[in-house]
Amino acid sequence: MNTTLHDGGRLRDKAKLVISVNHYASAFALVFAGICFFLLNIKGIVPLALAIYALANFANTLAYQNHKNLLLTYNISSVMATAFGLIITLASGGIQSPFIFVLGVVVFAGFVNTRVYGRSYLFINIILVSLVFLHDIGDFNLIVNTVPTESKLWFAYLSVLISFFLLGGVFGKNLLQAHHNLYKSRKEIESRIQEKEMLLKEVHHRVKNNLQTVSSLLNMQSRTVEDQKIRTLIKSSQNRVVSMAIVHEMLYQRDQYLSKIAVKPYVQELSEYLKRSLKRDASKIQLTIAIPELVLGIDTVIPLGLIINEAVTNALKYAFPDDRDGEITITIQKNKSENYTLTIEDNGVGFSENLNPKDLNSLGLKLIYNLTRQLKGNISRTALNGTGTKYVIVFEEVIDSMPQA
Repeated sequence: MNTTLHDGGRLRDKAKLVISVNHYASAFALVFAGICFFLLNIKGIVPLALAIYALANFANTLAYQNHKNLLLTYNISSVMATAFGLIITLASGGIQSPFIFVLGVVVFAGFVNTRVYGRSYLFINIILVSLVFLHDIGDFNLIVNTVPTESKLWFAYLSVLISFFLLGGVFGKNLLQAHHNLYKSRKEIESRIQEKEMLLKEVHHRVKNNLQTVSSLLNMQSRTVEDQKIRTLIKSSQNRVVSMAIVHEMLYQRDQYLSKIAVKPYVQELSEYLKRSLKRDASKIQLTIAIPELVLGIDTVIPLGLIINEAVTNALKYAFPDDRDGEITITIQKNKSENYTLTIEDNGVGFSENLNPKDLNSLGLKLIYNLTRQLKGNISRTALNGTGTKYVIVFEEVIDSMPQA
């Protein structure tokens, strides 16, 4: 919708410029024709061509009100200005005629409308000026100079004035106004973007605070429960909430890309939190995180963080009994096929390869598989007794496909 409004505004500006130029050009041509004929004693081709051009260009401008084809109106005006400008140039001194500057105005008008038309009219008028030059240095004259000697200075003066006024008073004024409008629109857009960024940061801040409140409530609830199994379940839920709260906290702290997360610091912070939360002697567990400088969207990072939360939680709870030493390795790499590979590995006791997570009552393992499907990925698990557990998850970045307003 914004693009349509922007294109509509540009079209209106171009239409206003073309119509304005046509009105001024027709008026100047008609007045100039009268001055040439009655005051400067210039008879024949020059005043006739000016008068015909003025009437024809005025008719072309009126026709636009019916067909509304701006491109057609512009091209007809440009072709007429080029043709009549060439005729008047030849009839008023050839390459030495000051009226030749009108051809330059046509080129400038082409670049104001589109680069393609500007280049086309530039190429055409360079050829025409070259032909005028060859005509003047040749032995043949198709059109003789009809400007009397005593009128040459006045004719030159008025020709230059008209060219200057069209360039500065019409094109220059309209271009300056268009530039001013563009600058004003840019400032308004920048202001709206800053306002939206501030609102978005405030949303992330409030979501983070709400999630932290939920986490605190779960923590308080766990302290009132004597059943260790229920306390463990509540603690697992609390860690899941914290994994999402960290995402919104990092988004709130970012100055740019408020929907993107730097994956490595997020995984580091989440893993360190889990290690402190679940292990009494956290120093015995070494975390190795090998992730490149990677930035992913929030719709990808939240399920990814929950997967890492479940896998690392399981490793910390079950892979290293009796406070034994151990290592957990988390790696993410981008593949050539534009997807990603997440590997979570520990060197703990492992569990049976024959265990099917779908047959277990473990919410954590079911979450890992369900969240992998949410990321349009697939998962493989290596679990050999005594050698640890390894998850390899190939996933895609989730792109928000919500249509823009």
